Amino acid sequence: MAEKRTLIAGVAQRYANALFELALEADSVAEAEADAAAFTALLEESADLRRLVKSPVFSADEQARAIGAVLDRAGLGGLVGNLIRVAAANRRLFAVPDIIAAFKMLAARHRGEVAAEVVSAEPLADKHIDALKKALKSALGKDVTLEPRVDPTLIGGLIVKIGSRMIDDSLRTKLNALKLAMKEVG
Repeated sequence: MAEKRTLIAGVAQRYANALFELALEADSVAEAEADAAAFTALLEESADLRRLVKSPVFSADEQARAIGAVLDRAGLGGLVGNLIRVAAANRRLFAVPDIIAAFKMLAARHRGEVAAEVVSAEPLADKHIDALKKALKSALGKDVTLEPRVDPTLIGGLIVKIGSRMIDDSLRTKLNALKLAMKEVG
């Protein structure tokens, strides 16, 4: 499984680099980021779209036709739309979410920002996001772009990932550590 993740990450990074270079050349990084965010929102809203993107049971033609219809209906064209169409044609549609995440990191780095993924048990309120951004900015000395994600299995707390660093202050992790400590005692 780790080998498959590494393969996907390599594919995603290559596509993201190409998208970023093209967007930079066309002076449309902000537009590409907006289109990428719009497609991510579509993925989050539709279980059918997620299945289309992730499932290997659809043929390349079926994926290309379906994703083309989704992009046309959503009004997503430009570099991001083209990238998604190329990914579908090359049977790489499964990597699009990772491509978008890698592209966002490249764009943030280009702006002098650090991208951080924040995973919480429930959606964070705006005041909590702002407080977290301020705390991370003071710790890192750079502006921080947050990618919030919800994972109810955390029970409570947060997991913050910045590059290769991760701070796991979730209740799930604390309970697992306590469970392990209890096994060692008993």
